[in-house]
Amino acid sequence: MRFADRSVAGAALAERLTHLRTATPVVVALTRGGVPVGAVVAEALDAPLVALSPRKIGHPLQPEYAIAAVCEDGPVVAGDEGVGGFDPAWLAGAEREARREARRRREAYGGPELGSSVVGRLVVLVDDGLATGLTMRAAIGAVRAAGAASVVVAVPVAPRDTVERLATEIDEVVAVSVPEPFPGAIGYAYVRFGQVDDGVVRRLLGAAQRRVRASASSATSSA
Repeated sequence: MRFADRSVAGAALAERLTHLRTATPVVVALTRGGVPVGAVVAEALDAPLVALSPRKIGHPLQPEYAIAAVCEDGPVVAGDEGVGGFDPAWLAGAEREARREARRRREAYGGPELGSSVVGRLVVLVDDGLATGLTMRAAIGAVRAAGAASVVVAVPVAPRDTVERLATEIDEVVAVSVPEPFPGAIGYAYVRFGQVDDGVVRRLLGAAQRRVRASASSATSSA
């Protein structure tokens, strides 16, 4: 299965999530590629949209190879090889820098803050796809640390082993496509898979906030 773009993928994903609408969820989308997908899902579920920016920590000798991931808050999540063999001082510095960048992105994008949005709520974590699931696991740790009552991961595409692993850690995993064999990169599941720039993220978050305010105003007027 291939999706025309992230919006089309979001619509297909939303169809798989209609059972969550009555639970008044909060959609937390991973930046940047998950935000266009999450925006469609949030609108379909009449839910708030929050952006979250997990950051990978790269190997000191091979920065493109992720050994761990972290969000602005929450636990550091190590990859399968662990982080015990790395210099603790280097690792602490890399963690601080990753958290600093996650914070900078949140401030740049605007939108609701994670902590005030998810306490006691069902959180639907959305991305445009999963590969190893490392950054998604960091996101799971972050929303739990922020007080989420339950967590669902929802993505258009993911490998079966990642889906099965996450399913043991959270309440539910929803994936529209689980190709076998997995092609190795999320982009293969899309016809158009360009970079999502910061302006798009800000626009979608702003539109979601206006929708939520309008919905709340309408509910108050009809009460």
